[in-house]
Amino acid sequence: MSELNVKYQLGTKENEAFLADVREGLFSFGHNFPAPGGSSYYLGDDGTPWKDRNRETWITSRMAHVYSLASFLGHPGSKELAAAAIKGLRGELHDTANGGWYAGLTADGNILPNKQCYAHAFVILAASSGVLADIPGAKELLDDALALYDLRFWNEEEGLSCDTWNTEFTVLDDYRGLNANMHTVEAFLAAADVTGDEKYRVRAGRIIDHVVGWASANNWRIPEHFTKEWVADLECNKDRPDDQFKPYGATPGHGIEWARLITQWALSTYKEDKTGAAPYIQAAENLYNRAIADGWNADGAPGIVYTTDWDGNPIVHDRMHWTLAEAINTSAVLYRVTGKEKYTADYAEFMAYLDEKVLDHVNGSWFHQLDANNNLIGTVWPGKSDLYHAVQATLIPFYTADLSIAPAVKGGKFC
Repeated sequence: MSELNVKYQLGTKENEAFLADVREGLFSFGHNFPAPGGSSYYLGDDGTPWKDRNRETWITSRMAHVYSLASFLGHPGSKELAAAAIKGLRGELHDTANGGWYAGLTADGNILPNKQCYAHAFVILAASSGVLADIPGAKELLDDALALYDLRFWNEEEGLSCDTWNTEFTVLDDYRGLNANMHTVEAFLAAADVTGDEKYRVRAGRIIDHVVGWASANNWRIPEHFTKEWVADLECNKDRPDDQFKPYGATPGHGIEWARLITQWALSTYKEDKTGAAPYIQAAENLYNRAIADGWNADGAPGIVYTTDWDGNPIVHDRMHWTLAEAINTSAVLYRVTGKEKYTADYAEFMAYLDEKVLDHVNGSWFHQLDANNNLIGTVWPGKSDLYHAVQATLIPFYTADLSIAPAVKGGKFC
């Protein structure tokens, strides 16, 4: 094994050191995110806040989570940064009249309309991590967020979450989607791990059972968009396939991300019962392997394409940084769980691609969006909005797969 390759290999001190350096760079990159009221500015290419852009709840929540993680690892100033974001979530981003959290605020401080399941799931994640980091107000935020989510987004009969309300919570949009439900699974697992209330793990499993069923019936390509009756809308946005939040077709990055969350849920639910966990681990492998077969190096260049059609042909060829982050995480997790060398080989490929193409060695952080030839572009997501996916990809490979990342890092629960 050459010296160059060693730092890309899972389980080596060189790889741990490489990702530790990447992680510290990410933590330092984001230091200027808080607005005076605590909501998160959108970060530009060199970490300079873009103060003319909206300050959104989901980004602020992610930054609270990231700097809670940083506080466990001793990064200077991280607890204060997490506290700033929690302040924003309890203050200017919170709707005291109607409950819940605004989608965000404009640069002028006006409210962005609608209440999004996606954003509320991230509030739960932020608050869960904040509780572990002993951030003032995090426990109250978590209690409020879970109660509001139970009231407005979770449907106990369906075992799924709805997607978008109007600001006043009087009109519910007919759209149903799996992106918000995926991050709900992440949030529910974190809530269960932090609060000890296992009903949230059970709920995560109910969502997962739906997703496994839909994916297995669709050659392990996950339908993303649904009607209010939860009928898959496979043609959604076929006329504008690169839609920012509802792209047409399958999203390989989501198949990869679901695979990791399903694995975490199965291991934490079944514990020593390997027979019970087995079908879910197999489903996770199927999702991951389908996504990598469809998405990685699909057009003659390294990287994971953003979307494919339902036969696995690339539609949007751009490479988003978050898909690579999730591929790093899931390949490591599946190797730890199955011992199959394929996954550690994939991990090494992803590490090399990260180092050679995605890391911004000049300005810091990761390039968010590359084209089919791995040249920098910014059509869907200009700048470097937040650190969540990238930071987690420097941690999840090294920690136990049956626990959410914040309690795992705080507790030193290494693989």
